[in-house]
Amino acid sequence: MEMEMEPMEVSHQQVVKEEDVKMSKYLKTILLLINCAMLGIGNCGGPLVLKAYFWHGGKRVWFSSWLETGGWPIIIFPLVASYFYRRRSKGAAAKLFFIKPFLFIASAVVGILTGLDDYLYAYGVDRLPASTSSLIIATQLAFTAVFAFFLVRQKFTAYSVNSVFLLTLAAAVLAFHTSGDRPANESNKQYLMGFFMTLGAAALYGFVLPLVELTYKKAKQAITYTLVMEMQLVISIFATLFCTIGMIVNKDFEAIPKEARAYDIGEFKYYVVVVFSAITWQFFFLGAIGVIFYGSSLLSAVIIAGLMPITEILAVFFFQESFKVEKGMSLTLSLWGFASYFYGEYKASKKRNQSPKPENPQQHLPSSHV
Repeated sequence: MEMEMEPMEVSHQQVVKEEDVKMSKYLKTILLLINCAMLGIGNCGGPLVLKAYFWHGGKRVWFSSWLETGGWPIIIFPLVASYFYRRRSKGAAAKLFFIKPFLFIASAVVGILTGLDDYLYAYGVDRLPASTSSLIIATQLAFTAVFAFFLVRQKFTAYSVNSVFLLTLAAAVLAFHTSGDRPANESNKQYLMGFFMTLGAAALYGFVLPLVELTYKKAKQAITYTLVMEMQLVISIFATLFCTIGMIVNKDFEAIPKEARAYDIGEFKYYVVVVFSAITWQFFFLGAIGVIFYGSSLLSAVIIAGLMPITEILAVFFFQESFKVEKGMSLTLSLWGFASYFYGEYKASKKRNQSPKPENPQQHLPSSHV
């Protein structure tokens, strides 16, 4: 009798433990949408504000890459609010932070890679029109798909494969006219350097996204959104430290006051652009890591690539960039790929809802991650 009762006791404890971190499907959807919105704001606004920095006379590539994660103190506010909420409900037993050594080290490594990616991307934005760099960044989806397949065993459907193909093709179209929108004061060598540095940034971040998802899966602790924010804080700090070293070597700290005084639209607006750049990029990174938490690295990459048309249109509007035939073709392919992915997700969700539910819910415990 004792032999029969023992598994039931373990199963009950497991259910209790899982229910401590479980959220309703409705709440999960709401939080996923909020993170998608944050990612969308950062994905569209970040490149435009960064381009505005260069457009009006900014020239410090290391400083601009530093700005992409330099707004990390913003994350402290929701973390403090979360702690006081736990403190009120649990008293002195409330933990100050949840991150353990494995996740700290993994986040530090991701942070260093992110810092390198920030530099590659900022270099490309300096050399290329914002619309062109956004289209090249869309190739990130192909890199994410490949790395997600090997790192986290991402499953693909006909719709997701079609989406990856179309969004990658959309960016590849630009390769046939790489110098068609080259700025007048820039050489072919500089333009091509910008092109390949941006492509390198897309490949590197395409590796980072599934690497974060793999870190979630390998963590030997329950992954909560508070922990996700702690990880993002560590990632941003190490990325910022990486770029700070570059700024010191390049003597950017000495040049910033002079650059601000000589800025085309005035010193005050220089600092406004700088602050908004730091804030906007935090929306991007928090949104990206949140979408991975509530969805997947592939979904995060699809959103980044799929929202590219909005950045395209805004770049043409704000910076008077040309919109040639190849960009129109790329835009059409991007919208098609974006629609393909979400139509596939809609069909998969509909199929899941129609499938019969398991009789014993204890045999299908919800995951604390996805």
